[in-house]
Amino acid sequence: MLSILIVGAIALAVAIGYKTKYNTGLFAIVFAYVIGCFVMGMKTKEVIGSWPVSTMFVIFSVSLFYNFALVNGTLEKTARYLLYAFRHFPGLLPFALYFASAGIAALGAGFFTVMAFMAPIALLICREAKMDKLVGAVAVNCGALSGANFMTSGSGIIFRGLMDEAGFIESSFQYSAVIFISSVVFSLLLIAGFRYIPRGNRNIGKGASFEKPENFNAKQKMNLYLIIGMILTVLIFPVLNIIVPSNATISFINSKIDVGLAAIIFSVIALFLKLAPEKDVIAKVPWNTIIMICGVGMLIQVAIAAGTIDLLASWVGSSLPGWAVPVAMSVVGAIMSFFSSTLGVVCPALYPLVPAVTEASGISPLLLFTCIVIGAQSSAISPFSSGGSLVLGSCSADEERTAMFPRLLFLAVPVSVAASTIFNLILSVIL
Repeated sequence: MLSILIVGAIALAVAIGYKTKYNTGLFAIVFAYVIGCFVMGMKTKEVIGSWPVSTMFVIFSVSLFYNFALVNGTLEKTARYLLYAFRHFPGLLPFALYFASAGIAALGAGFFTVMAFMAPIALLICREAKMDKLVGAVAVNCGALSGANFMTSGSGIIFRGLMDEAGFIESSFQYSAVIFISSVVFSLLLIAGFRYIPRGNRNIGKGASFEKPENFNAKQKMNLYLIIGMILTVLIFPVLNIIVPSNATISFINSKIDVGLAAIIFSVIALFLKLAPEKDVIAKVPWNTIIMICGVGMLIQVAIAAGTIDLLASWVGSSLPGWAVPVAMSVVGAIMSFFSSTLGVVCPALYPLVPAVTEASGISPLLLFTCIVIGAQSSAISPFSSGGSLVLGSCSADEERTAMFPRLLFLAVPVSVAASTIFNLILSVIL
């Protein structure tokens, strides 16, 4: 009964926010307080403590740093150069955005890092190329996700660790390779669908200006160097740690590298270099998005405390016929990831169920592991999840952000989840 109440509260918060145009996060905080304190008996400090500080800090700090480039025109000029490079093949821009994002992520950059860097560029390119912004958002989101699934990258390493804990030590690397390949294939098919099926996307680049942009000015060059420096800072030590994992110094430094803290350091450097006015930079921090994501995060933490997430996961593993389990795992993963983290919540909750389900049903563990990841990552474009929130945070104006929100929620998410369900059905035949 309590879990039903919490799920209803989540749905009601979303519905009220969409209907009234007020921030959904505020309603989620109210429900978290009422249900947490007066229904579950939580202390007020526990409810307040469920505010996701790390998520807020990453969105704030990374957007703050890239706002310098947004204010002084560096991002816009970078986008124009990428647009100019594809002037003869404008229709391939979504795939260029995908491979650029996937490449950076596969090298070891975290999902937040890739999205924070590529999402603003993608939206600017979409604007210039007369391309639907949703296509660009889906492209960079898929790239950041599937690239990070590479066996030696962040998500891939976590998947392998969870599979090792589940008893698949000898097969975990092979399984993670299949997950990576499957996520790449799914991503390319999904992007192709968004790119070619809607009629409005069939004439990308038509009427767009592909003139060669002016050279970067002194401030823009310096800002570009800082962006490159920031990417290298958060990339080099994870890559070195993969190459020489036994080096204690590299392992220590790698453990201390954080994209949010690095972004603050580079923001301070940008301030002293006077790359943009501080007032303008801070004004562009997506506070509405931060409140929405963190407010809903509080309600999700109340749901976790109530056992709602665990109940959902255990129900899938014990109450469904064998043939329906892979697709059910995919759908439940998507539902859970709609509001929460694939790495932090979905996989740790569902992966431990795989050995028991495999033993009871004879279903391939590789199929179950893959379906969970594909399903969970299909809804990461949700405005309440990490991918969608960073896309909203990259919008240059409130009007653009307001227009993007329902398209992410009511178009990108349903299409992606439906596509992942079909894709996993096909996988269940192949694997």
